[in-house]
Amino acid sequence: MMSEKISIRFFNDQEVRAAWDNANSRWLFSVVDVVAILTESKNPRNYWKVIKHRLNKEGNELVTKCNQLKLLAADGKRYLTDCLSQADMLSLIDATSSRHAMAFAKWLITGDNQLDSKSRDKAYELWDSSLMTTIEVGTVKGLQQIHSYLFGGLYDFAGQIRTKNIAKGGFQFAMAQFLPASLATIERMPETTFDEIIDKYVEMNVAHPFMEGNGRSTRIWLDMMLKRSLKLCVDWSQIDKTQYMEAMVKSVSDSSTIKNLIKSALTDRIDDREMFMKGIDYSYYYEQE
Repeated sequence: MMSEKISIRFFNDQEVRAAWDNANSRWLFSVVDVVAILTESKNPRNYWKVIKHRLNKEGNELVTKCNQLKLLAADGKRYLTDCLSQADMLSLIDATSSRHAMAFAKWLITGDNQLDSKSRDKAYELWDSSLMTTIEVGTVKGLQQIHSYLFGGLYDFAGQIRTKNIAKGGFQFAMAQFLPASLATIERMPETTFDEIIDKYVEMNVAHPFMEGNGRSTRIWLDMMLKRSLKLCVDWSQIDKTQYMEAMVKSVSDSSTIKNLIKSALTDRIDDREMFMKGIDYSYYYEQE
């Protein structure tokens, strides 16, 4: 069985693969990924076999509730993977002695930040929406269209260029009074070569046109430029979060590091739905504190 809707969640920077169970309208979570977190085992697949044997011996029916789904692994291949619903996963946590049990259970119950979770769901839907064919690639209006889609109904300023000054980590983004002129200049920047596209992306990041949600919107905007001009996109899962954040800070004065990071993660899988979904998961992960 394969789910059309795959998601990657992050607990303490560790991946937890999830798949949507359309028949029962619920998420199913990879047991092996959860066992790796709870037990800190180097071989969670074998550890799970041991747990299954113990549960069966005790007459625990939890194992029979597992759904086997073909999930993509780190080696690029798909393997049948035991998955459990949230409720059944909580039962597994109870049956597993772990110092992470309480923190993981809380994470599982409360989920990600609710606003981010809703916005991410909208980002997933973007792939299948008609908007993908109507977004203006490389323009300010196109970026506004993306932002409006991701955050419409969540922020009252969705899609609107900010009129207030903002700063992050001590860095002052483009002053609001100069923002219209700055955006007009950025829009005119060429986007034919890889270097031109990344330079345009970096300048848009410095401008930071929205009050919130800039990174998530501009990464989609960047991928759309790469797809149109170079028939390539970014496999964001290949870019380490810390390295990416440090490179973006550095890019204000030197864009070579972010260019090297992105260039090493380029792929020609531009029509791959799962690549897009994985990119969304990592993009939202980058924004987690």
